[in-house]
Amino acid sequence: MPILAELKRLLPPQGLMLEIASGTGQHAAHFGAELTGWRWQPTDFDPASLPSISAWCGDLANVLPPLRLDVLTDPWPCELPHTVDAMYCANMLHIVPWACTAALMPGAARQLSSGGVLITYGPYLEEGVPTAAGNLEFDADLRSRNPAFGLRQLSMVEVEALAVGLHLQRRVAMPANNLLLAWGRLRANSVA
Repeated sequence: MPILAELKRLLPPQGLMLEIASGTGQHAAHFGAELTGWRWQPTDFDPASLPSISAWCGDLANVLPPLRLDVLTDPWPCELPHTVDAMYCANMLHIVPWACTAALMPGAARQLSSGGVLITYGPYLEEGVPTAAGNLEFDADLRSRNPAFGLRQLSMVEVEALAVGLHLQRRVAMPANNLLLAWGRLRANSVA
């Protein structure tokens, strides 16, 4: 799986991962089984998803029981780990209202350790980069279902990240016209 290969490049051998919008739990199960040095905390907004996540991950000792998380809650629930080494959020930003994207970044900035990284995955729109026809069709379909949904301009996501001290550290083109993006804190000796 290409995402797993990138996670192995980005992440140290061990740590605590907070997954945002775990959905069915398939990513948590797959990555938890492969990244055995990582404890994985799955979450989802929809309480109906939590039993599916538990079913997918029930046999994995390093995957914690799923928790409900609404990223719009400020602060995030105290049941979540106070500090995490990484956060993973796949295929959420385009199927939620913009306010959720804007809330994800300060939430990540609060929860991430000083060297932590937020990893987002999905389709984006980029200035100066042609958008694949399939992504344009997907965007139109999402907006027809809910005008608050749709592919996000990467530059707008970056503005939200920078406002809370996170910057784009890595951009990786992935299959099916998706991007894997790694966001982290600017270090005093780093060059933007």
